[in-house]
Amino acid sequence: MPPLITLTTDFGSRDPFVGIMKGVILSICPAARLVDLTHEVAPQDVLGGRLALESAVPFFPDGTVHLAVVDPGVGTARRPIAVRCGNHHLVGPDNGLLSFALERPGCTVVALTAPEYRLPEVSATFHGRDIFAPAAAHLAAGRPLERLGPVVANPILLSLPGCRLEGGALIGEVLDADRFGNLITSIAATRLSEIPGRGVPSVEVEGHAAGRIVGSYAEGGDGAPAAIVGSTGRVEIFVKGGSARGLLDVGRGAAVRVRRSG
Repeated sequence: MPPLITLTTDFGSRDPFVGIMKGVILSICPAARLVDLTHEVAPQDVLGGRLALESAVPFFPDGTVHLAVVDPGVGTARRPIAVRCGNHHLVGPDNGLLSFALERPGCTVVALTAPEYRLPEVSATFHGRDIFAPAAAHLAAGRPLERLGPVVANPILLSLPGCRLEGGALIGEVLDADRFGNLITSIAATRLSEIPGRGVPSVEVEGHAAGRIVGSYAEGGDGAPAAIVGSTGRVEIFVKGGSARGLLDVGRGAAVRVRRSG
């Protein structure tokens, strides 16, 4: 099977940056298949990029190389790195973007310092082109990870907020909002069984009622907030035919409480 490389960035589609990186990759590894995971991560939103990678990487086949560039520290002393995690490789800045992989046991991390696996000239503003794309292409072409640079023992980790049981309720927060305005929370569905009581769990956001947990989007009331266990295994708040983010006027960090009646 031809080598597979995914691309995740905050570059958008207006400028040629993504296309340029693809050109670099295909010049080094012409057989590569390229999959655009997303280029609509909010500018410089490292946490948003981390969440996108965490939700998508497990669904790609063994041997995939994941290239991710959300890099507000480009041109600084922050390290460019590559990670081997199980049968996948990830390439990107050492700023927490790749944390979900780094948190798993048995991964290997190297700093991308070997000059033969970079472009001859490295700009201060486009490491996606000059460092990350070449590294991803060489890994996809079968170069061993260890050739790209020395092992890194202390990569940067960006931990996600979790949730806690307090006063008979699970307490968490909003992590992000998707393009539909659904609010993804830090409350894992696996924790819902810890809530005492027998009623259907209901949700509050910043102290305001946000509906009960339902089984499908269609079960939500028109124009009213409700909650659902989303595809990432977290509780999400949505508005059928609308936007929970817009209706509730909240964003990342907003307090979320899930409790049962009775």
